[in-house]
Amino acid sequence: MYKMQIESEEDCLRPMNCQLNVLSRSDGSAMFTQGDTAVVTAVFGPAEVKPQRILIDKASVEALYRPKTGLPRVHDKMRETLIRNTCSTALLVTLHPRTSISIIVQEMQDSGGLLACAVNAACLALINSGIAMKFLVAAVSCMIDHEDNILIDPNSKQLKGSKASLTFVFDSIKKNIMACHTTGRFTQLQYEESLLKCRNGSDKIFSFYREIVRKVHQEHDRMSPTCRT
Repeated sequence: MYKMQIESEEDCLRPMNCQLNVLSRSDGSAMFTQGDTAVVTAVFGPAEVKPQRILIDKASVEALYRPKTGLPRVHDKMRETLIRNTCSTALLVTLHPRTSISIIVQEMQDSGGLLACAVNAACLALINSGIAMKFLVAAVSCMIDHEDNILIDPNSKQLKGSKASLTFVFDSIKKNIMACHTTGRFTQLQYEESLLKCRNGSDKIFSFYREIVRKVHQEHDRMSPTCRT
C-alpha cells in the first residue's frame, strides 16, 4: 500500500475485479470491485412495462440504488438519477419500444469512489445482459487535497483529507463527458486538470472491460462443442 502511494498517484487506479452472472434470475448481473469498494448490479429487461411508464418510441429505463443498510437517502437518489441518465444515453433504447429496462444497484462496501464503482458495475451488467448499446461508459473519481494535489481513485481514508471530490463518466468512442458530479470548492484550472487525469484513467477501465469480454468469449468457446462438417 505504501509503495502505491509513493508512485505516480495521479495515474493509479485501485485494483479492479469483476464477476459476471452472479445472480441467476436477472437478465444480466455483475459484481464489481475497485479496491475495497464493492457493488452488485442486476439488469432486468427488456420486459413488459407498466402502462403509466410506457414510451411509444423507446424503452423506459429505470435505476434503483440500494444502500448497504437502511433506506435510500438524498445522495442515493442522486446516484439513481445519474446511473439512469447515463445508461439511457448509452443504450439503444429505440430498439425496444414499449418495454422497460431496470437496473438495480446494491451497495456492498463503500471504501471511496462508490459512485464511479456503481456506474462501472452497471455498465458491466448491461454488457452481460446482451442489450444493444451505442457505446460503453466508464466512471473515474478523483480528489483535490488541501495542498492542491489531484489524486485519482482515492479510498475513503484519503478522501478525509480532501477539499473537493469529482466524478466523471466518459463514453468509449470519443471519451466525451457523459455525466459529472462534484463536491467542494475548486478552480477552473483544477477542474480541467482533474478532467484530463480522469479521462486518461478511463482508458484503463475500458481496457478492463475488453479483457473481461475476451475472457467470457474464450470460456464460451471452450465450453461449446466443436462443430464439424
